[in-house]
Amino acid sequence: MKRTKVISRNFETILGLIGSVIGIFSGSFLIFLEEFPKAHTPFLGIVAIMASLLGLASSYYVRKNDEVAGVGFIIATMFVIVGSAHINIISAIFLLVAGISSLFRK
Repeated sequence: MKRTKVISRNFETILGLIGSVIGIFSGSFLIFLEEFPKAHTPFLGIVAIMASLLGLASSYYVRKNDEVAGVGFIIATMFVIVGSAHINIISAIFLLVAGISSLFRK
């Protein structure tokens, strides 16, 4: 019998969940507080929330297919940066680390 090495994906799951929750909260702050009235703040908040939901879906899917989830994390990172306020950068860092570790950790 050949043994297969099972890799725990708890690190990517936890980082994805933390980054997504921070992104959802900061996106809702952008929508409801509108701290920058000249910019298209509600639209950017919606973009950040949608990207964070993609990060949540990727953190669920990382146990089944890690490469697809890693690409999902990186796409979510790009869209979180587009809808960036100051705290969204923290969310983007968490999602980027989860995506890179999901892609390259074997």
